Amino acid sequence: MAHFSYGRVGATTGCCEPAEPLAYTPSMSGHSKWSTIKRAKGATDAKRAAQFTKVSREITIAARISGPDPASNPRLRLAVDKGRSLNMPNDNIKRAIERAAGLGQSDAYEEITYEGYGPGGVAVLVEAATDNRNRTASDVRSLFTKAGGSLASSGAVAWQFEARGIIECSGALVTVGEAAIEAGADDVDEDSGSVFVYADPASIETVRAGLEAAGVSVKSAEASIVAKSTIDVNADDARKNMKLIDALEELDDVQRVTANFELPPELFAELTR
Repeated sequence: MAHFSYGRVGATTGCCEPAEPLAYTPSMSGHSKWSTIKRAKGATDAKRAAQFTKVSREITIAARISGPDPASNPRLRLAVDKGRSLNMPNDNIKRAIERAAGLGQSDAYEEITYEGYGPGGVAVLVEAATDNRNRTASDVRSLFTKAGGSLASSGAVAWQFEARGIIECSGALVTVGEAAIEAGADDVDEDSGSVFVYADPASIETVRAGLEAAGVSVKSAEASIVAKSTIDVNADDARKNMKLIDALEELDDVQRVTANFELPPELFAELTR
């Protein structure tokens, strides 16, 4: 994994200013490793179908909240782009948008975030979209308990995470990095054949447009959650946490799971074979 960071280019002089360098935190490189694992895990037809279901729900929620036009709804545009990056059929995307207009109150999804601890004291955030809060809470609590962890009260672990815009690109690190800085990105790193550009969630579309205008190939862009810092756990606890994350992600109501532990190198290699 390589990291790219230097002063921003001056707007008037064109030279490199000694102003603050782009910030770097271990969680950034950690996110790129999680992305690699998710791609490896999502290769099967069954996993892809589950991804379609989750993205469809995200598209429906985004369209219901801010309207059915991706051009004027950034959240919907990101959700649609994510579906297309997964090769989701256009008919599925269209139906998910149309479903938003016909939702009755009993069918409306509620977005909820659960907080908990996994084995070894790992902080875990579970983002869900559900039409039955009691069912989802029960399912999530049961999985934490079975894994040897526990649900926590609201605010107990959320402070250990932050919202970030993450744009995955193809190309050389230096080339993408220079374009990213010009576009207003916060940081860039490279891992597993991709370059990851980090930005404020509200600036994703602006940074993405700047990258594409500079000729950078963008694979995906999303508003995500990352750990502000990560903790080390032994291989046994890492496996238990991965098992917990897999089980949580298999729940239809769960949209995304984020944890704050570093994968031991041997387990990362095993999961990405």
